Formats: sequence, structure tokens, C-alpha cells
Amino acid sequence: MMKDLSTTTQRVSVIFASVFFIFFLVSAILTDLDIIHSFMEPSPPSFLRMDLKSAIGAPYRKLLLTREATIEEPTRIWGEKCTKSDIVINQGPTAPLPTGIPTYTVEVVNACVTGCDIYGIHFKCGWFSSAHLINPRVFKRLHYDDCLVNDGKPLVYGGTLSFQYANTYPYPLSVSSVVCKLK
Repeated sequence: MMKDLSTTTQRVSVIFASVFFIFFLVSAILTDLDIIHSFMEPSPPSFLRMDLKSAIGAPYRKLLLTREATIEEPTRIWGEKCTKSDIVINQGPTAPLPTGIPTYTVEVVNACVTGCDIYGIHFKCGWFSSAHLINPRVFKRLHYDDCLVNDGKPLVYGGTLSFQYANTYPYPLSVSSVVCKLK
């Protein structure tokens, strides 16, 4: 009788261990965990990893994302006061309109290293449009792929200008031309 009890206990233990192992294996496969490397390199599971392009994780945060492209250093010609790379554009998602249309905030900064004021700032902007009205003195599309910032007026050294627009997708904005104001 005692022998039958220990054999039964062993069988139950083996079945329990097998079920537990199968459950763990299926869980690992379903959550896309790399079991072997998780002990060597601690990293979050793939469903917790988010890149900055995704607004799913925090669609209502009012943080501006920096440009993803590498920052190009201006190649200044002797005596040149500023270049278009002195204008920095930050763009990021903000709270959507009540209709559900996503909105984006754009921040334009004069980061001129020589301390210059920059005017006549034009952006490459494609067929830019917005479901939310933007003050045309701040930003307006003149033609296809040509938008004017600050009504062409100077953006002082260290100055920041921002506006919001609403569209299904963010527009890729980049500086096409600038004019330096000599002091």
C-alpha cells in the first residue's frame, strides 16, 4: 500500500511538472520572450518596447520629439553669419481635436551659434494643410513644398516660435532657406 502511494505521488509530481513546463513554454512563445537570452541580457519583452515614432504609448503627452535625422554641422564659409541648419525644428503629437483628428505641435528655434537674427525662413512642407486654423502670420503655405515662418520677419537669436496643426499624419518639415540679419 505504501509503495502504491509513493508511485502515485511520483506520477502526480511528474504530470504537474510537465503541465507547468508546457504552460511556461506556451506563455513564453505567446509573449515573444527570448528565454535563453533573458537571463544573459535583461531587456523588456517586445510588447513593452516602444520606439519614439509611435504615439500609441502616450498620445496625450505634450513632449516634443527631436529630429530623427542626424544633426548636420554647418559648413560655414569664412564670414558667413548663419545657415539653414541654425534653425531647429521639433515636432511631436499633442491631444487630438474633439473630432478625433490628431494634432501636432511644431517648435521652431533659432539656434544660431554666432548670435544672429534669422528672417525669411522657408520650410519644405509638401501639400501642408490643417483641420485646425493656424495664424498665417506664424506659419502659412505659399505654394507646394514652400511654407513661410513668422510672416518672413526675424526670429531673434535664441527665440522660439510654436504652432499646432491637425492632420491624420505629421508632415515632414525641413528648412529650405533662410536669410541672416546682420547686426
